[in-house]
Amino acid sequence: MARRTAVAWAALGPLLWGCALALQGGMLYPRESPSRQRKELDGLWSFRADFSHNRRRGFEEQWYRRPLRESGPTLDMPVPSSFNDISQDWRLWDFVGWVWYEREVILPERWTQDLSTRVVLRIGSAHAYAIVWVNGVDTLEHEGGYLPFEADISNLVQVGPLSSQLRITIAINNTLTPTTLPPGTIQYLTDTSKYPKGYFVQNVYFDFFNYAGLQRSVLLYTTPTAYIDDITVTTSVEHDSGLVNYQISVKGSNLFELEVRLLDAENKLVANGTGTQGQLKVPGARLWWPYLMHERPAYLYSLEVRLTAQTSLGPVSDFYTLPVGIRTVNVTKSQFLINGKPFYFHGVNKHEDADIRGKGFDWPLLVKDFNLLRWLGANAFRTSHYPYAEEVLQMCDRYGIVVIDECPGVGLELPQFFNNVSLQNHMRVMEEVVRRDKNHPAVVMWSVANEPASHLESAGYYLKMVIAHTKALDPSRPVTFVTRSNYAADKGAPYVDVICVNSYYSWYNDFGHLELIQRQLTTQFENWYKTYQKPIIQSEYGAEAIVGFHQDPPLMFTEEYQKSLLEQYHVVLDQKRRKYVVGELIWNFADFMTEQSPLRVLGNKKGVFTRQRQPKSAAFLLRERYWKIANETRYPYSIAKSQCLENSPFT
Repeated sequence: MARRTAVAWAALGPLLWGCALALQGGMLYPRESPSRQRKELDGLWSFRADFSHNRRRGFEEQWYRRPLRESGPTLDMPVPSSFNDISQDWRLWDFVGWVWYEREVILPERWTQDLSTRVVLRIGSAHAYAIVWVNGVDTLEHEGGYLPFEADISNLVQVGPLSSQLRITIAINNTLTPTTLPPGTIQYLTDTSKYPKGYFVQNVYFDFFNYAGLQRSVLLYTTPTAYIDDITVTTSVEHDSGLVNYQISVKGSNLFELEVRLLDAENKLVANGTGTQGQLKVPGARLWWPYLMHERPAYLYSLEVRLTAQTSLGPVSDFYTLPVGIRTVNVTKSQFLINGKPFYFHGVNKHEDADIRGKGFDWPLLVKDFNLLRWLGANAFRTSHYPYAEEVLQMCDRYGIVVIDECPGVGLELPQFFNNVSLQNHMRVMEEVVRRDKNHPAVVMWSVANEPASHLESAGYYLKMVIAHTKALDPSRPVTFVTRSNYAADKGAPYVDVICVNSYYSWYNDFGHLELIQRQLTTQFENWYKTYQKPIIQSEYGAEAIVGFHQDPPLMFTEEYQKSLLEQYHVVLDQKRRKYVVGELIWNFADFMTEQSPLRVLGNKKGVFTRQRQPKSAAFLLRERYWKIANETRYPYSIAKSQCLENSPFT
């Protein structure tokens, strides 16, 4: 992906929004259509970790040149999953280095014989650096563990009668360095009286486990050789009409026609257009509203794009459908507005983390989590601290759950992490995040980092550039980062649209003194708002509770203490949310795994649900609060009360 300076983007971005990312190639979600097919490669793959001293035996012996089983023993590894939790081999739990995956595939005959068909290999994510071979041929490389990447492999599979047999080999390295995102360092322990020669550990600067592997789906899909490469949609509202602006990129032919149709949820045509760009006007449009903000939330239209093109092999056609939600997002100095109405974030922070599968994508877990979110009355979450699977955002679009979409800019704690190489990499990652997620109506704000050392001068410049770059990529959404710095020392805060503050009063300081929370939290809010005159989100707060631990009066790590701490925060949040505080996101939705340490008992226990998704006492407190907040703006209290007490309090 070409790298551009933030200065250039700042100047050109507003003009190129809608085509800037298309210049670098699109990343449309692979949907089936009359012109497109997909073949899932999820399931069991052959797997091997390279335990050699330098972790490079696989390259030295060229494991990619023949089936992996021929070079030594392999394990069955489910995809998607994190490899760390699957095996009983203790060495895999915190393994650092290269691991190898392989899958043999039989392709449909048409894919290999029809030269007007384009075959694409797509990897949903591979943490953190990946090299891919197809039939032993080096095909593509990608850096970054939470975003998709793909390659056209048509020339490798359309080569003869035996080309239907395909062997895919993927080598993945989970090492984190000062220039990766998130960053890390490798520390060699040289005292041979304690450690073997060459012994090293991976140091990370974030509080979640560095799960790795093929954690999202791998698939093959097809398009015609002339195809719809990218679609960018932005929406606005003019009086009672919705405006859908579209920009379409086509590759593979310069001789083509585009037909664009917008259909409502009943599949009725409401607007149509032609060409690579245009505006569709929808009189009396139904808007996309967040969950609990409207009687009919999350309304989605369908944008149907039909391509007819001439190629050297003759005429071809391509067809793609994109869900579209019509909504607007604006920020004032004290409000966050969706469709011109004040919106209050009452939600959670999450992790893509659960027992056994690690961070591997799992449909049953996703549906369970959304049922719990709606049971809570949560209307939003932040993708802490990395972009989640595309299917998660699709669910948010459907259910009206608002998203603060965060990149993997977490752990930026050391001065050496704010260097020019890291800056360029961070900007590239934001390009990939925006390119993938730009069309989701649920995504209302970008977050470029979590808790960076934003008091440093170098961090101030770094964050200024990343924020400017992101704004140029997408002028339609506000941009933030999440801070824990002192309000007077934060060098990045002047550049954000919304102040997002993490604080853990009476947990990481003044241990056990719940009586101090209201004073300290009030001071926090007043200092930030007086200094910056921007809306504020309490982006993290909470306390750890080990399920089943009880003590009265409340003591730390008991369910009573977690609940009491939240209640103290809520007193102040209720005072300030009527002024300039526009949201509260509990840390955390569910318990999650971390690196081992004396401070963590099988991970971080700040969840209001356990890692197995069972509620702690705080979950019921949060549910009562969130429904009360929602009901204040949506329903008369008498109606809302009965709904809140129902088994299923959502429509």
